[in-house]
Amino acid sequence: MGESSYSFSLTTFSPSGKLMQLEYALNAVAGGATSLGISAQDGVVIATEKKLPSLLVDEKTVQKISIITSNIAVVYSGLGPDFRLLVRRARKTAQSYYTLYKEQIPVAQLVRETAAVMQEFTQSGGVRPFGVSLLMSGFDDNGPQLYQIDPSGSYFAWKASAIGKNMVNAKTFLEKRYSEEVGIEDAVHTALLTLKEGFEGQVTGSNIEVGIIGADRTFRILTEAEVTDYLQEVE
Repeated sequence: MGESSYSFSLTTFSPSGKLMQLEYALNAVAGGATSLGISAQDGVVIATEKKLPSLLVDEKTVQKISIITSNIAVVYSGLGPDFRLLVRRARKTAQSYYTLYKEQIPVAQLVRETAAVMQEFTQSGGVRPFGVSLLMSGFDDNGPQLYQIDPSGSYFAWKASAIGKNMVNAKTFLEKRYSEEVGIEDAVHTALLTLKEGFEGQVTGSNIEVGIIGADRTFRILTEAEVTDYLQEVE
């Protein structure tokens, strides 16, 4: 029997040791808009393409970067509805931690809890894996951090990473541009240059979304005017 014979079962391994539904979930991620993150000395930058399906869509209602707590945010590539569910779960987890300990949840712990939810959906009958990869970033007592979480539930800390349809070229570009001494301002410039590399059409402040967090430990999403200013600086 070939690999395709096992493709409809999530809980059955193929002879080569693969769970084919996870492979298909990664295909959904690879078909999504490019997103990336860069961990700098004094903060973290996450950025993503924000292309609308139609000119008639109100762009003010579309937001791809979601803030979980004041110091943690996440961006995705893949299926938007799956992302919304994971954001809701992450916010509940963070709020439960705050209610119990009266302090913000550590970034690594929220990553671990979110990854555990995604892993549960890889070994249960009647469900499917989440069709998203996440880049979760934040700033806590351990400094600025950037994590990537995949549909399998695996996660790793990254200095810089990219997900989505142009991730191979984006990672190659980041490998050439990244420096251990990079500051938050330079990281924003590098993020925009990376997105421009594989962008189809004209990059503007309205079709790119950027979020940053610095030493003040407050995550904020840049306005369209701020993104436009940064784009003019890198041209």
